[in-house]
Amino acid sequence: MDDRLIVALDVPNAPAGLELAERLGNSVGFFKIGLGMLTGGGLALANELKQDHGKRIFLDLKLFDIGATIEAAVRGLAQFDLDFLTVHGDPHVVSAAKEGAAGSGLKILGVTILTSLERGDLDAGLIRPGDVHEITVERAARAFEAGADGIICSPREAAAIRALPGAGLIVTPGVRPAGADLGDQKRVETPASAISAGADHIVVGRPVWQAADPRAAAEAILAEMSSLQAQRPHQ
Repeated sequence: MDDRLIVALDVPNAPAGLELAERLGNSVGFFKIGLGMLTGGGLALANELKQDHGKRIFLDLKLFDIGATIEAAVRGLAQFDLDFLTVHGDPHVVSAAKEGAAGSGLKILGVTILTSLERGDLDAGLIRPGDVHEITVERAARAFEAGADGIICSPREAAAIRALPGAGLIVTPGVRPAGADLGDQKRVETPASAISAGADHIVVGRPVWQAADPRAAAEAILAEMSSLQAQRPHQ
């Protein structure tokens, strides 16, 4: 299995998530479970997919709080033997999360700027003026300095972040196959473009689970990720 593809199980509840995972079979080995699934049995599903089906799990909670609370929350989550966990990329959050994950295999990913946001959205949230690309890269650098194992960014920032000293994992949502509905995503690229730009993993949800044949949709994305168009410039 090519674990560079992470399929987002953005379905209503754990039974629906398990059904989708079973339909995808051995074509997909890495799944994302987010806030929308959490109250529908998300942690139980994460544990079942990990322990009983051998899948890798990305828990996308985007945690943000004071350091002590973050550390305690992450320490509790680390006991589930999951793979990735997102927190906001603010340095105090990242460093607290790393403390909470100490001694486990859980990798902490810092969120830079959500791929559904543009400059107008940042203005509405009183985020400092400046180019979205530059702010994203700067937040990524600060997250890595605080100890993040990786960051979340749009594919459009991946190349600049890959060039940062000490850059770790780069995970990119905001990925859509050519011709797919963009939904609420704004800073979007294709799977091949994301991998070529330096992403280690791409996250895809609706283009897979809304497809008439989710497995075929996932396999088409995997094929594109292994195409010549996905080769990085130095390869």
